Amino acid sequence: MAFDDSYHLTNMNHKTPLLTDLYQLTMAAGYWKTGKAEQESVFHLFFRKLPFSGGYAIAAGLGDIIEWLKEFRFSPDDIAFLATLTGNDGKALFDEGFLDYLAKLEWTCSVDAIPEGSVVFPHEPLLRIQGPLLQCQLVETALLNIVNFQTLIATKSARVCDAAQGDDVLEFGLRRAQGPNGAVMASRAAFIGGCAATSNVLAGKELGIPVRGTHAHSWIMSFDTEGEAFDAYADVMPNNCIFIVDTYDTLDGVRNAVKTGRRLRDRGYEVAGIRLDSGDLGWLSIEARKILDEGGFPDAKIVASNDLDEHLIKSLKQQGAKITVWGVGTQLVTGGDQPALGGVYKLAAIRDEEGAWEPKVKLSEQAIKVSNPGLQQVRRFRLEGKFCGDAIYDAEHPCPEPTEIVHPTDPLRTKIMPAEATATDLLVPVFNKGNLIYKPPTLPETQSYCRSQLAAIDTSTKRLDHPHEYPAGVELSLHRKKLELIQTLREK
Repeated sequence: MAFDDSYHLTNMNHKTPLLTDLYQLTMAAGYWKTGKAEQESVFHLFFRKLPFSGGYAIAAGLGDIIEWLKEFRFSPDDIAFLATLTGNDGKALFDEGFLDYLAKLEWTCSVDAIPEGSVVFPHEPLLRIQGPLLQCQLVETALLNIVNFQTLIATKSARVCDAAQGDDVLEFGLRRAQGPNGAVMASRAAFIGGCAATSNVLAGKELGIPVRGTHAHSWIMSFDTEGEAFDAYADVMPNNCIFIVDTYDTLDGVRNAVKTGRRLRDRGYEVAGIRLDSGDLGWLSIEARKILDEGGFPDAKIVASNDLDEHLIKSLKQQGAKITVWGVGTQLVTGGDQPALGGVYKLAAIRDEEGAWEPKVKLSEQAIKVSNPGLQQVRRFRLEGKFCGDAIYDAEHPCPEPTEIVHPTDPLRTKIMPAEATATDLLVPVFNKGNLIYKPPTLPETQSYCRSQLAAIDTSTKRLDHPHEYPAGVELSLHRKKLELIQTLREK
């Protein structure tokens, strides 16, 4: 197919099964040709290691997954493109019969998921996909793309907001985000994790997230003096005045903001605050607070930006900084020190010819990469209002009581869940044989739910550095089944 540089992002369709890796389609063609396309199977999506060396993660992306799966079908244009692909011999890569099959394909899988905003831990299935093998295979890449990114950013946001200790955190990352679509997804995930608002106007329009922002240094520089620039902005936007004060001399900028604030007050408006975007944010915020208070503006907020992350915010808090609003951009929407969550998608069971489930395990020389078998569910235990442990168990059978869990990578570490604890299963039905049966909550509801989840884990698990390891593992009988499968496979 000839390269066409006229095809721009503005008319690119992301809600298509072609949002996938080629090997998903080549495997699908193989399943079709070998008669395995309709064989019932179960896959799980999970991650093996917590991001940011932290103690927890926040599940996110389910809302976008639902929208993508609702539109799951191959268009005539999709089929036409696939027909142009060739193999190493220059001949068509896919048989016409296979392409005809794809053209008529309808989504018929069942999906169970842990709701967005939930606190989650390694090896726990965030999604369970059950249905025809070919369909389960085709959705792998898109599901990982959505969940890996949004879970990463929602987790980063929760960490940043926790460090801010209740102060508003604004997501300012659009200009540094991973492309337009990534920017909107990042705004969405950051809001779930706790951000109060975003600078991204498109995210505000599409998702209903509150938008915030005033002016940049260029506004100040376009006038002869800083005071003139502040006065002009106050004239045109009297109800949106947060003045950026570090274009020239920061503390002089604060004094100029006070002068403009007095003129603004005479007109019946109040200056909302100032923004610090460079320098020693701790010291400058303390000195700025003095100037604002002495000038008669004790309620004016001090907003800080400049490549902030959770560690810097924590440090500034410890320094006694007088910052009350935090604008976090690059380090939030890109994941900062961790560019991706290592989520994976593994086959866990397949129906045999007799109709029974045949559990599957992926082996590895690394214990962390050995997958769990069978249809899995996650049971969470709560004691005195706090989460006290999670058990991954075999969903085909009741979770044994008492429930003993085995550490996912260290079989010598076990823990019995308290008998008096209450328990809840985390995976809930989303699609039943292709039909959507789940009503997604609104984003504000998801954010509120996320806050309640974070409040239910111990503060030691939320520490930024060297957090306590939350007890999440494999229920003992499932662990034993896994060991038997491993032994059987290694004897073959």
